[in-house]
Amino acid sequence: MSHTFSKTWTSSHNFTNGASHTITALRRWSCDDKQLPSVEQVKTIHIYDFDNTLFSSPLPNKQIWNGPTIGFLQNQDAFLNGGWWHDNKLLAATGEGIEKEEPKAWKGWWNEEIVELVELTLAQNDALCVLLTGRGESNFADIIKRMVKSKNLEFHMTCLKPAVGPNNQKFGSTMKFKQELLSDLVYTYKNADELRIYEDRPRHVKEFREYFHTFNQTLQLPDTPIPRKPITTEVIQVPEGTTSLDPVTEIAEVQRMINSHNTAIHDGTAPPSLNPLQLTRHALYTGYIISPSDTEKLISLAQTHHVPSNQILHLANNVLICPRPAPPHLLDRVGGIGATVRFRVTGLASLENKLWAARVTPVPENTKIFTENATPMVVLAVRRGAVPREASRIQNWVAVSSERRMEFEATVGEKVLLKVERESSMAEEGEEEQARGRWERGGERERERERDRERDRDNRDRERDKENGGFARRENPRKHPRDEDFPPLGAPSAPATRHQRDQPVPAFRGGEDNRKPSGGNAPRGGGNARGGRGGHGGSGQRGGGNQGRSGRDQRRGGGGGQGAGNRGRGRGGHPQYRSLDDVGDRGSGGYRQNGYADFDGANDRGDGGLYNAY
Repeated sequence: MSHTFSKTWTSSHNFTNGASHTITALRRWSCDDKQLPSVEQVKTIHIYDFDNTLFSSPLPNKQIWNGPTIGFLQNQDAFLNGGWWHDNKLLAATGEGIEKEEPKAWKGWWNEEIVELVELTLAQNDALCVLLTGRGESNFADIIKRMVKSKNLEFHMTCLKPAVGPNNQKFGSTMKFKQELLSDLVYTYKNADELRIYEDRPRHVKEFREYFHTFNQTLQLPDTPIPRKPITTEVIQVPEGTTSLDPVTEIAEVQRMINSHNTAIHDGTAPPSLNPLQLTRHALYTGYIISPSDTEKLISLAQTHHVPSNQILHLANNVLICPRPAPPHLLDRVGGIGATVRFRVTGLASLENKLWAARVTPVPENTKIFTENATPMVVLAVRRGAVPREASRIQNWVAVSSERRMEFEATVGEKVLLKVERESSMAEEGEEEQARGRWERGGERERERERDRERDRDNRDRERDKENGGFARRENPRKHPRDEDFPPLGAPSAPATRHQRDQPVPAFRGGEDNRKPSGGNAPRGGGNARGGRGGHGGSGQRGGGNQGRSGRDQRRGGGGGQGAGNRGRGRGGHPQYRSLDDVGDRGSGGYRQNGYADFDGANDRGDGGLYNAY
């Protein structure tokens, strides 16, 4: 039984009795040509991951891209150059770019607590200090060595994933590569009693622990392939952080990747399975957008102190007008993009301890506003498992005291996101143009019929006036259409049906982009504003699902959930946070329904797929 276990496990991990475990052979794993400590000297081995463990590597910004695009950008099969984690220019663009960042050692981008631990390891005479990352050796060895050198960190070994291992090994995943290297380290430094691994990804933490548990079991078997005493292994999970590139830089870099990808396809040098890509703009919803400073003040009104912070998503960023791009006539009614309205908080409510909202009224109260919610409100926060649209179920509001009746100004605007999708052909664009034309002509015909009906009513009124001696005596005077469109606050009205929308992100077309972590306003677009038929997310380990179909003005749907507007049929995958090529545990979860962020698909990163908009 034990013999069978040993043979099966060692075979699956490519162990052979004839393997050469020497310092000379071990050096072949490293990008640095350094002398290694002697076997007798090393008693402990410390392994440090690079991305988001030692260094805060930028991730695709959830305030710029829609959910499926975040996964798509990290799918190594979607782009000819491998996408986000295989393009060294994206890492070089960190901060102000390599030319400005290298002289100041990328200040502010390091995890200083881990840097201090590395320095302590290097000062320990009996310790081996190794930097281990799954980034490709051919593309990243130079830049990572420059980054580490600028920080004065002299690792004994700097190990990146090679195309082929020292013994001609092929690696199906980052984890397989790391396990192979670690086993070689442990067998070479056979006198080491302790192994410490610093890693940020929960899935890799789990796999390392399982691997070395089984590894030590094998060492205790009588027929173990390579004699060695068990090694005490500690895998330390490093808290994750999220950083992003400058929004303008990020969009420009993605556009560069798209251009390079498309050029190769048009030149015939790309595999036939790849499709040309394009960048499109998609308006998510229309609302009275709240500034970041007022958002912080409103969030303080939510009584969420008793709920764990990783269970809460704070919102407080808009008073919803409609969960889709507003049509022109509705924009005219609210004053157009950029119009400002002042609001006052009049009440607070909590729904089942999972959603917190503030009731608002315009200042002055006779200001005409429009919202598809029966009660104008700001959703302040939601708990994992809840969605902002549930705020419509709130029945009881608690009036706020005079000192808490804060006022704020909001600007009519659209929440805008960008999508990377398959480039439309001329025929497809023609079909979409015809469909849009039919839709617009239909709307114009309906408006013309309404004008005709209005003229008929006016003519009938004039005829009655003549019959009554010139005095108007209307039994049922008709309200002005504007009065019907803007019912007085508090008047009972059923909320309009909401159209399902895609996931949130980036910039606002009107008002401020109040969700940008990197500073500066996110741009309104980054390429062709016309949508197209969705591209494919690929099926690689870092994939992000298929991109959704998209109409030129998004009336035919988007990625994730049902399509928006008329006839939406878009389907899309979940947004994924993926680092390198096998991080399925990092999905951002969540998708959008009815214009709101959904929490389904929560993951071990703690964000539950939450987004700062609805």
